[in-house]
Amino acid sequence: MITTPSLQGDIPVGNWIDRWVPAPVRPYLRLMRLDRPIGTWLLLFPCWWSAALAADGWPSLGLFALFALGAVIMRGAGCTFNDWADYDFDARVARTATRPIPAGDVSPVQALLFLGFLLLLGFGILVQLQSYAIAVGMASLLLVFPYPFMKRITYWPQAWLGLTFNWGALLGWAAVRGDLDSPAILLYAAGLFWTLGYDTIYAHQDKEDDALIGVKSTALALGDNTVPWLWRFYGLALTLIAAAGWSAGLGWPFWPLLALAAGQLLWQIRTVDIHDSPDCLTKFKSNRFFGWMLLAAIVAGRLWS
Repeated sequence: MITTPSLQGDIPVGNWIDRWVPAPVRPYLRLMRLDRPIGTWLLLFPCWWSAALAADGWPSLGLFALFALGAVIMRGAGCTFNDWADYDFDARVARTATRPIPAGDVSPVQALLFLGFLLLLGFGILVQLQSYAIAVGMASLLLVFPYPFMKRITYWPQAWLGLTFNWGALLGWAAVRGDLDSPAILLYAAGLFWTLGYDTIYAHQDKEDDALIGVKSTALALGDNTVPWLWRFYGLALTLIAAAGWSAGLGWPFWPLLALAAGQLLWQIRTVDIHDSPDCLTKFKSNRFFGWMLLAAIVAGRLWS
């Protein structure tokens, strides 16, 4: 009999982790958010976009597979470090109190040891790339480790997340071409504004608890003015993506497919209810469709360039 998954806080229970994974391992997979893959997609797509943008024809499926495995591991490492840094805050918020560290399923020391293991795995994947790309990949750690502390310092931690989560826009290009050029830099800047949009929507789920415990976010900074700002964030993201495509010399199919992808972001802006947490989560998760649509646009544009 298959149990229908339910939620304890923000932790899915009764899913494949509970059914197929030995009990001692389950908290670590939940620490990695393996049962909530949207974060992996959001980390992975900039890598794929950039690698496709830099390709000569079809992108390398082998490189795509390396990026996919790396995204799973490094997203897990990022979540582990974030939960280690935030477990005192998480314990005071109903939605996050059941996470492995505040719930006592993984100790802070065990979490750090597990983080080291994941970083070693991630490095093993990174060294499969050429030397310039390895250096670019290593530089991302300068952004990864300060991120969990940004919400204590600024109302714009989503901007730091954008700089961190879209590093793949630089890495993908570097892995293919062995350098960095304007299309990759424009795509990286576009990713920053894309993240500002989707993660501001996500942050509206926790705005009441965040205000009570002193955690900052763009949801609190922008409040009821969030939707006008989403027009700015997503508008700038699309403008910069278009500039990246033009700079890379993509062919005509890129433009109508980009317009379709823009429609997905427009749907988010026009329909999001920032006062409805389930709707915010739905809109946040829908960005994987935008990711696939933009990837299709870039690949088609490259093939017809």
